[in-house]
Amino acid sequence: MIRLHIILAILLFGFFSCNIDEEEIYTGRELQYQLFPGSEFDFSGVATVRELIRGGVELQIQLEGQKSNDIYYYPAHLHFGEASEAGANMAYMLNPVDARALLSITSFRYLTDGTEMNFERFSDFNGHIKIHLAEDGPEYQVILALGNVGSNT
Repeated sequence: MIRLHIILAILLFGFFSCNIDEEEIYTGRELQYQLFPGSEFDFSGVATVRELIRGGVELQIQLEGQKSNDIYYYPAHLHFGEASEAGANMAYMLNPVDARALLSITSFRYLTDGTEMNFERFSDFNGHIKIHLAEDGPEYQVILALGNVGSNT
């Protein structure tokens, strides 16, 4: 019986240690931005930006819409300027959105132009997010969801 209690105590300690370690990567500050349908496809969602203790930010995209059972990824980009601006330059290539979970998580500290990104700078950032149907070809022009972030909201 004592052995069972010791094993249970070790398991509980391990469980709570993992949860504490996971939570310690964030400072607790976060921002959320709405993502809206960008075409006839019915996708919307939320982009959540969290401040990382080690510096930089984590950007999570959670879409709502038709999930897929197939392994497929929708390209996602952080762009400079407002979503209504045609041909806006890419600020950062985000991890693609998994079509099965409709989820993407990207951590970064520097934009493509070398600008260091932190939580304060992101909240003042003049930018937007776009999620494309495909990596290239005509379907690249199809925007599944988009939304302004930072100072554009």
